Amino acid sequence: MTIIPAIDIIDGKCVRLTKGDYSKKTIYNEDPLEVALQFENAGIKRLHLVDLDGARTGSVKNWKVLEKVAGKTKLSIDFSGGISTQKSVEISFNSGAAFSAVGSIAVKDEVTFTGWLLLYGAERFIIGADVKNERIVIRGWTESTTLTVFELIEKYKTKGVKQFFCTDINKDGLLQGTAIDLYKKILNEHPSIDLIASGGITAVSELDELRQAGCDGAIIGKAIYENRISLNDLKRFL
Repeated sequence: MTIIPAIDIIDGKCVRLTKGDYSKKTIYNEDPLEVALQFENAGIKRLHLVDLDGARTGSVKNWKVLEKVAGKTKLSIDFSGGISTQKSVEISFNSGAAFSAVGSIAVKDEVTFTGWLLLYGAERFIIGADVKNERIVIRGWTESTTLTVFELIEKYKTKGVKQFFCTDINKDGLLQGTAIDLYKKILNEHPSIDLIASGGITAVSELDELRQAGCDGAIIGKAIYENRISLNDLKRFL
């Protein structure tokens, strides 16, 4: 199972939100590159970099942070937040992202997103399924939909998308445990996908649970920043 630390960006700074609430923001570091280098030095290979300003406004804002981190580390970066146009996809890849992670566009405009899959290759994209009570939420967690996570995955796995990360926003940022039952349910219905767990991971024991459940990756954020899980704890997963 791949360990993928998260760096969430607002105004160029490394932050974390609670349950996606922009008013409940904690700044952990003024320099995201410093954080990324700590991860790389610990043996981490992947990074989940989220442009929260982009997610809220619908257009990429913090691509300079991506460019800096990609240029000064060897981390394989998936970049998300505000990827809503072909230009923003180009910015993402040209700034050094290995993968573009999308959510809203895949839900709102299937035709456009399918065009990107054909143009750049489905293997370059990760679909971020942000859910509340198994229903997809979009626009930086500000807009609810009637689409279920199972329906979203079914739609795009048939188009060649392999990687999906799923965040239960009822869990995210609370340090109250991850949505293991939801992940088991998803993998039971869609065993062929690469499912990346995200949100609420609090302890190393949960990582063991996620690996046993069949998750291919785990995105960890607040637990690292709040010293619930140390980088040393993660070494046996690397």
